[in-house]
Amino acid sequence: MKIALFATCIVDGMYPRAAQATVAVLERLGHEVVFPKGQACCGQMHVNSGYFKEAVPVVANHVRAFESEDYDVAVAPSGSCVASVKHQHPMVARRAGDAGLEERAAAVGKKTYELSELLVDVLGVTDPAEQLGSYFPHTVTYHPSCHGMRLLKLGDRQAGLLRGVKGLELLDLPEADQCCGFGGTFSVKNADVSSAMLADKAANIRSTGASVCAGGDYSCLMHIGGGLSRQDSGVATLHLAEILASTEAAPVTVPGPAGQPVKVVVK
Repeated sequence: MKIALFATCIVDGMYPRAAQATVAVLERLGHEVVFPKGQACCGQMHVNSGYFKEAVPVVANHVRAFESEDYDVAVAPSGSCVASVKHQHPMVARRAGDAGLEERAAAVGKKTYELSELLVDVLGVTDPAEQLGSYFPHTVTYHPSCHGMRLLKLGDRQAGLLRGVKGLELLDLPEADQCCGFGGTFSVKNADVSSAMLADKAANIRSTGASVCAGGDYSCLMHIGGGLSRQDSGVATLHLAEILASTEAAPVTVPGPAGQPVKVVVK
């Protein structure tokens, strides 16, 4: 299968290791990964802040970029960005009165998957240890991001994949379904509320005794990781893709309290 990688802004600019790990996992399964070069921001921040008119050219650019490449499905290591492509893009075009763009955006969205959704529903990954060689001998708790839960309806897909990783002990996170407080521009516009929500999330994570907090969206993990780092908690944050890409022969190095760089598996 030919799979187009939708890298997303935050992964491309700040956490490229998540994209590298995504490619590593897909290639390990025997698939070809391509990268539509015209891709940029999906416009989620514009839409979430009410700038629907300004989001139109951003949506149009995403549609053009993913129409320009021949592929079977597209994937992103970010539930929020996939939710934007699938749910917000057609709405933005519709509000703008552009029926043609709405139809094209819906077609691109229909072929776009969040990573765990693609692995479980399309590629049939049920045993990461066996099928991917995934190995991560650490205690892990898991934060399910809001968009993944509420818009994409990912359910237990991400947690199920984590449970199938050799050596990984998954610890239940209290109040896991509660928002971490990031919400993109929400954390800027409502900083005090966001900080209070983050404090609750960090306390729940620390209560598990896990050494790593995993998730499927680096925007949330960035927010959570910042809070945990400021508390000198010693708890690291890692993307699901990085954990799945880790093997006994080439393990991902867990960052320490000072945030040392992560060694990315790209084989």
